[in-house]
Amino acid sequence: MSMDISISLSDADLKLFVDGMKSAQKKVDKLDPLSIVGAARKLLEDTTGRTLPDFVSTRMKHVETMIEMVEDAGFGLPEPDRENVLAALTYFTSPDDIIPDNVPVLGFLDDAIMIELCVRDLKPEIEGYRDFRFWRDNEASRRGVNAAELMLTRVEWAEARRVEILERIHRRREESYTGGKWSPLLFHVH
Repeated sequence: MSMDISISLSDADLKLFVDGMKSAQKKVDKLDPLSIVGAARKLLEDTTGRTLPDFVSTRMKHVETMIEMVEDAGFGLPEPDRENVLAALTYFTSPDDIIPDNVPVLGFLDDAIMIELCVRDLKPEIEGYRDFRFWRDNEASRRGVNAAELMLTRVEWAEARRVEILERIHRRREESYTGGKWSPLLFHVH
């Protein structure tokens, strides 16, 4: 039997998380990005095989995506976005978070809530990264190579998207001309 529990965070509750993130952001400048990512990977390894509530375990998967965003040279996460993701990873790996991780059942609850807040704030970056990876994987498949071997960049992805949009515009224009209902007066399809 499963049960839904809804948690409402008041402004005072959210302030605890905002303060925690501000503290993590201050630490980011003093820490090496590789050590932050390494600590985040260790956190994921430490939680593997542990019995965690589904609410926590489903959110921990976002931590892996954040790590990949930071490490993916092809995606080239812009520095302000990179710092935000590193701050989030710093919070997750901090022993000073709101609920210590070693508290049974509840230890990762604050991390799961913070992950949810970060995912909401970083939604455009995360969606962009997923779109980029999907495009890169398709390009690799189309070229018959492994995606890891294919060094495609964000610029190439943006150009491919631009070309795709222009092709769609031209296809729609041609469809409207050939449908027999309307013929252009000013412009002709070449």
